[in-house]
Amino acid sequence: MKRKHIVRLSDILDQIQSYLPGCDTYLVEKAYVYAAKAHANQIRRSGEPYLSHPLAVAYILALMKLDLPTIAAGLLHDTVEDTDISIQDLEQIFGKEVAEIVDGVTKISSLPLKGKIYKEAENFRKMILAMANDLRVVLVKLADRLHNMRTLEFQPEHKRQRIARETLEIYAPLASRLGIDWIKQELEDLSFMYLYPEEYRKLKQEVEKVVAARQNFIEEVIQILKDILKREGIEGRILGRRKHLYSIFRKLQRNNLSTDELYLIYDIIGLRVIVKEIKECYEVLGIIHSLWRPIPGRFKDYISLPKPNMYQSLHTTVIGPGGRQMEVQIRTEEMDRIANEGIAAHWLYKEQKIISADSAKSHQFEWLKRLVELQKELKNPREFIESLRMDLFPDEVYVFTPNGDIKVLPRGATPIDFAYTIHTEVGHHCTRAKVNGRLVPLDYQLETGDIVEIVTSANQRPRRDWLKFVKTGRARSRIRQWLKREEHERIMITGREILDKEFRKYKSSIGVFLDSPQAQKVAKAFSFKSVEDLILAVGFGRLTPSQVVRKFLHSQEEKKAPEEDLENITRKATITEKSDEIFSVAGEHGLLFHLSRCCNPIPGDEVIGYITRGRGITVHRIDCPNLKTLDPERRIEVSWETNDGAVYPARIAVFTMDKKGMLAAISSAISASEANILQADVKTTPDKKAIFHFLVEVSDKGHLDRIFTNVKQIEGVIRVQRLLS
Repeated sequence: MKRKHIVRLSDILDQIQSYLPGCDTYLVEKAYVYAAKAHANQIRRSGEPYLSHPLAVAYILALMKLDLPTIAAGLLHDTVEDTDISIQDLEQIFGKEVAEIVDGVTKISSLPLKGKIYKEAENFRKMILAMANDLRVVLVKLADRLHNMRTLEFQPEHKRQRIARETLEIYAPLASRLGIDWIKQELEDLSFMYLYPEEYRKLKQEVEKVVAARQNFIEEVIQILKDILKREGIEGRILGRRKHLYSIFRKLQRNNLSTDELYLIYDIIGLRVIVKEIKECYEVLGIIHSLWRPIPGRFKDYISLPKPNMYQSLHTTVIGPGGRQMEVQIRTEEMDRIANEGIAAHWLYKEQKIISADSAKSHQFEWLKRLVELQKELKNPREFIESLRMDLFPDEVYVFTPNGDIKVLPRGATPIDFAYTIHTEVGHHCTRAKVNGRLVPLDYQLETGDIVEIVTSANQRPRRDWLKFVKTGRARSRIRQWLKREEHERIMITGREILDKEFRKYKSSIGVFLDSPQAQKVAKAFSFKSVEDLILAVGFGRLTPSQVVRKFLHSQEEKKAPEEDLENITRKATITEKSDEIFSVAGEHGLLFHLSRCCNPIPGDEVIGYITRGRGITVHRIDCPNLKTLDPERRIEVSWETNDGAVYPARIAVFTMDKKGMLAAISSAISASEANILQADVKTTPDKKAIFHFLVEVSDKGHLDRIFTNVKQIEGVIRVQRLLS
């Protein structure tokens, strides 16, 4: 994957003329001149003029055969973000259409300082809304990301890792959803190269060997098929198809195979037969199955049941000459074009119409409509990013309702996911499921072709353990919303109990308080809109019950705490509200949280909260053994928020061979991971092993994982593990 030469304007114009012959390219030329002036004094990290980037983006868009406003927007896509030019300036000079595409691509710059995850989520929200109105926005974004990935070597290491991870989790699946296969494959392979450089290098070498070894076999099969098609009077092309590296890597992982076992992957090289008409696809399939024995369960008909990204083809796996397995794909010329170009090949572009999620065929863009719904529902940035990644995952199954309606779900989806696609209430009250007429457990993984029937009960409610196996963002968000409402009710009960207990110390009760007209005044005195909000704050631990009671009974001097004590209590609550913004509960912020010392959770850990009476919420890791001894009714779901710059203690154990220099080597690896060592201890064992215990400061789980990776690379290290305390 070598970088191409710097693109020139003439390259873009020549490419445009190849698919829009004789068109007036003035808009693109005007955008080039404008971009050249705007970026005149800017240089990329590679040392090239900054203009080389928008030129490359515009050329990629031209390769996708897009319209002139899109290519002009590609040339101008960084002008608003990186110069003093405004969207209004672009609209005045280039028109509303170009300006809106650029605006959709431009990141939000004026965001409040709430951390990287918040900014990342808000920028994705903006992109999703923009692409729902005009899909050309995401095509420009993909072209921009592709060129940035091609030049990623010039970024510092930490940025390379972050950008490659984001590309693999968001942008490559987006390209797949839109059916642009060549962009998806290149993004995946580039991300693979930067995220797993050693695995990439070794796999690339081994694949070249396998391809060379199987070349004669493929050529032999191609010739056999050519002769038969000619005899049958079917015109067509027969090609060898090579699986891209990241796809092979994923298949090795799924099958728990090493690179040395690459020979077990039979479809590294396959065949693709491209014919003129649909009926010929099925004729060729019959010929192939009559020549070679098909493998049961390996036939897929994406012609009669296309994928949501418009992909159509027949896939079959057969036992070929010499007993070798081989995969064959059969499609028409038009299907092949759509398989490579995806949405960019759609007929709407030929008519120069803007594609939106509403104007396009609904089943093709159902996923985009789901994303628009999710960004409205999920205010927590981490939940939104998590659901975004889940809903973009490309592997899907096609299942049916009892009435024959098709539902498209991610691979691994369960009857619960299916129920929530029908209706939220069906999901909430799902108690049993029948697949193909037989009862199955609710965590059963659905397969393509399954007919699913949901049995509901008015007494059923969503359960927290459903979150462990549901696969769709819709199901996850609906379950969490219900649990949050339930938690609010439980916290209200807890708040009332705590207040009532405190009132009884003064020979009163919460009933007296709630019936009093003074209750609303007390709520307002603590800056709450209602008495209910006040009680919730007590249940959450945001206010102490004594603060509320003393405010209510302020006229009884003998029962009132000294002003100094009350002032200290209030000050403590205020400090907590300002500093402890690393968690939220059901969208509530500024609550009183304590990190449990028994398990030392850090950002990125799966955690659960425990409501203590009057002392806020203690946060435990989900695997903390002490949770078993705590009242399950007082557990509450909590969400990590951002807290940039904060560090957290984490205890780790390193098991090594007992040899000189190990302490220094491990300490050096931890320091190289930008972590501070607070404590170190070592002991040796009779079998010539050593165990090192470290207390380190980390920013989050990803930071801890980097430490583990660096330490594991030290010769003599046997294993590294995290300790609870």
